[in-house]
Amino acid sequence: MIVVAGRGRRVPGSPDLWVTPLLVVAGLLVAFGTVYTGRLDSLERRALDPANVLGQLAQHLVLTAYSTVLVLAIALPLGLVLSRPRFVVAARAVAVIGGFAQALPAFGVLILLGFWRFGLLSAVLGLTLAAFLPVLRNTIVGLQEVDETLVEAARGMGMSARQCLLRIEIPLAVPVIVAGVRVALVLNVGTATLASYIGAGGLGALIQQALLLNRLAVLVVAGSLVAALALVVDWLAGLVERVVAARTL
Repeated sequence: MIVVAGRGRRVPGSPDLWVTPLLVVAGLLVAFGTVYTGRLDSLERRALDPANVLGQLAQHLVLTAYSTVLVLAIALPLGLVLSRPRFVVAARAVAVIGGFAQALPAFGVLILLGFWRFGLLSAVLGLTLAAFLPVLRNTIVGLQEVDETLVEAARGMGMSARQCLLRIEIPLAVPVIVAGVRVALVLNVGTATLASYIGAGGLGALIQQALLLNRLAVLVVAGSLVAALALVVDWLAGLVERVVAARTL
C-alpha cells in the first residue's frame, strides 16, 4: 500500500534532524569496532578487506543512483501528464496497473530480468520498477490536490495554463512529490541488496559471502552498512523535503 506523504511543517533547523546522523555514526562505530578489533580468520579478513567493502558499497550507490535517476526521468513527466483533467481515466488505469506491479515481489522481478540479461542493466530496470509507483502516485496526487481556486485566480489574472502549471501548481505540489522521491530512494537502497543475485554486485554480495561462509562478523558489517545507508538517504531526503515545505508555506 502506498501512503502519500503530506507536507512537513517543521523548520529545517529542528534539533531532531541531528538524531539520525548521530545514531548512524554511533551504530557504525559499535559494529565496526566490535568486528575489526576482534580476532578474524583468513576468510573474514579477505571478505572484510576495506577495498572489498568499499568496492561493494560503491556498486550499491551506483545501482541506487542509476535506478533513482531513471525513476525520476520517467515518473515525473508521466505523473505531470496524468494529473491533467483530460487524463483522469488514464491516471486511474495507470494507478491500478502500477499497484499490481508494486505488489510483485522485487526479488522475483529481479530474477526474471536476470534470465533476460545478467548484470547491471537488469538490476537497474528491476529497481526502477520497484520504486516507480511512489513517485508517480505522489506526482499525480500532489498536482491534483492544488487548490483549484488558486488556479482559477491565476487564470483570471491573465496567466496561461502553462504559466499556472509552472508558477502555481508545481511549486505547491513539490513537497508531496519530494515525499514520493524519498520513499523511492529508501526502497532502492533496500532492494539493491538483492541485485547481487543477478550479478550486479552491491552490498548484497557481501551479505551473500557472509551467508555462504557462515561468518557472523561479515554479516554484521554488511547489514550495518545497508541500514546506515538507508537511514542516511532517508535523512538527506527528509532535509530536502523540509526545506521545500518551508519555502512553500
